[in-house]
Amino acid sequence: MTPERSRCLETLARLILRLERPHPVRVAIDGPDAAGKTILADELALIIERSGRPVIRASIDGFHRPRAKRLARGLESPEGYFHDSFDYPTLRTVLLDRLGPSGGREFRRRVFDYRIDAPVDAPTEVAPANAVLVFDGVFLLRDELIGSWDFSVFLAVPFAETQRRAALRDVALFGNAEEVLHRYAVRYVPGQQLYYGQAHPQEKATVVVDNEDPDRPSLRLGAPLV
Repeated sequence: MTPERSRCLETLARLILRLERPHPVRVAIDGPDAAGKTILADELALIIERSGRPVIRASIDGFHRPRAKRLARGLESPEGYFHDSFDYPTLRTVLLDRLGPSGGREFRRRVFDYRIDAPVDAPTEVAPANAVLVFDGVFLLRDELIGSWDFSVFLAVPFAETQRRAALRDVALFGNAEEVLHRYAVRYVPGQQLYYGQAHPQEKATVVVDNEDPDRPSLRLGAPLV
């Protein structure tokens, strides 16, 4: 890890650990597809754990809707991607609200496996009151979820760069680089543009991280903490 990346992660961890809540701190790691959300969330979780705080790692990938509902508007529909991909009511009911100010801290990390297109019987766990939820995924600062976070990070990466990364990362998923780029061009990037236009995530995030060069990310403060 480069010194620049280490400093960025340490700063994020320090800001999160300063938060005082009577319930687990819920952290969103948002950004477009292939922005580096999962990698950053994993690295951040390790730093927070080293501080002595328990960490709950989870992802929007555990809250997909069934394939028939996700693709009801068509395989290439950006509207379908933005509106139909994830089960936000269940995400709030079994995880975010349970860890919030009125929750009992009993939670489930995931409810659905999109790879087999079937529900999963994830165990119910009990979070310590001082736990930190580090949750990564797309579309996390939309209206349905914005009130469920105590801290949020948005990874800002130009679409040209996310598409370049996806062409390397997602070949096994889509078959070849050409199909990856086509799918991003017609579904994923336009879906993100819908999100940007409706939710304005960079304006809502607590912190925005420029992650175009993952070795040299830069951090700026965004929306004030409440």
